[in-house]
Amino acid sequence: MTADATPVAAKKVNPNAPTEETVLEVKHYTDRLFRFRLTRPSTFRFRSGEFVMIGLYKDDGRPLLRAYSIASPSWDEELEFYSIKVADGPLTSRLQAIQPGDKVLLGKKPTGTLVHDALVPGKRLYCFSTGTGFAPFASVVRDPETYEKFDEVIVTHTCREAAELDYSKEIVEETLNHEFLGELAEGKLRRYGSCTREAYENKGRITDLIESGKLFEDLGVPPLNPETDRVMICGSMEMIQDVKDLMIKAGLTEGSNASPAEFVIEKAFAG
Repeated sequence: MTADATPVAAKKVNPNAPTEETVLEVKHYTDRLFRFRLTRPSTFRFRSGEFVMIGLYKDDGRPLLRAYSIASPSWDEELEFYSIKVADGPLTSRLQAIQPGDKVLLGKKPTGTLVHDALVPGKRLYCFSTGTGFAPFASVVRDPETYEKFDEVIVTHTCREAAELDYSKEIVEETLNHEFLGELAEGKLRRYGSCTREAYENKGRITDLIESGKLFEDLGVPPLNPETDRVMICGSMEMIQDVKDLMIKAGLTEGSNASPAEFVIEKAFAG
């Protein structure tokens, strides 16, 4: 064998390395919020409500990844994400500028606790969210399994300004009008939006609305009951802790994938 014929060592491929997916659509809701859709690898599997690492390559060629909830349901052929824009955020400062045709890195290991498997059976599902914390619930409310498991699905979304509630309003309306989801969600899916800084149909922090009982009065449902109610919580760390305390006060127990119970929280954030 000549020197020229010496075999070259095969380059090691990391099986867990993120894939490069193509941006299909981008929609900006406010100067702080936007959503985007990516191609979905044929081998990518996830449960509605989970999150995954996504990101971009840095100037030095290394990947910059952050945890993002997958906003599309598990049956969707594309992947949708809902993001905040942070001017000095290492990732979001660049991610907000993506256009259709650009590439975004997608991790291979979705995970999370905002899934049906982490809850014991119940009659009514509450999805309490603030800001971009609505993202996993955009997935959950578009999953047929949600309506097989619950008689009523109440998703709440609280933001500072009314325009920041447009995404959740859009998702719920699309679900109710969907060709096959609409029939499942009809009479079951309800949305309760509230603002903290602007006039809106409902005013105030979700914690105050729960604690005062106004939320349940407005919806015409009884107070939280561990026998019938199940809860998913996603938002800021402060909001999650405050709502978690209210759940415990109401007699609900926190669950997980390993030990299902009456309520679950999520702790993944983008930056």
